[in-house]
Amino acid sequence: MAGTAFLAAGLTGCSKFDAALGQQWVTVDFQPNASIATMLKVREACSHIPNVVPEALPRKKNVVTMNGAVAYQTNNATDANLAQLQQCLQRFPSVAGMDPEDSGDAGS
Repeated sequence: MAGTAFLAAGLTGCSKFDAALGQQWVTVDFQPNASIATMLKVREACSHIPNVVPEALPRKKNVVTMNGAVAYQTNNATDANLAQLQQCLQRFPSVAGMDPEDSGDAGS
């Protein structure tokens, strides 16, 4: 019985680990002089794209915490969705680019 509980706990841990490995997101890079207000404006303007979900922002919004904080979860995004995001971001001169990442990139 204890072995069954251990096995079940192990499988639950594996499924959480596998779910974490499947995470994909895009981080928005801004020009060094971009203001927090501009970053928030860009985030809001590009939040309408299907399958591209804005990540939560830090509670405290300052230059340090906002650097790299504008990101979109893209687990279910298609190539067309990502192209829409790129087109939206390109409308803003304060955006320097976007970095697609996945959980496999962590620690690299």
